[in-house]
Amino acid sequence: MRYDLASALVSLRPGARWSLNGDDYSGLNWLEPDIAPPTQAECAAEMVRLKAAYDSDQYKRDRAKAYPSIQEQFDTLYHQGYDGWRAQIQAIKDQYPKP
Repeated sequence: MRYDLASALVSLRPGARWSLNGDDYSGLNWLEPDIAPPTQAECAAEMVRLKAAYDSDQYKRDRAKAYPSIQEQFDTLYHQGYDGWRAQIQAIKDQYPKP
């Protein structure tokens, strides 16, 4: 996930056409005559919001890496039953709790 100016523009004005020379707001070339471009302050606030949203989901990315493959989970279900599988998954959830 990115939380730069381009990501903020896409988030604030989905589907709008624009080009950006460099990474600074001064390089914005707004191509939509009927849609007002977001202000520099709106873009800055949106970048902060996007970063906070990304950071708050870190536990999801950590869990996704730690979960066993589906094949391994089926094997656990077969050999250890539902309780064994549930314990395996719960251990990962406990290791990476929701904030």
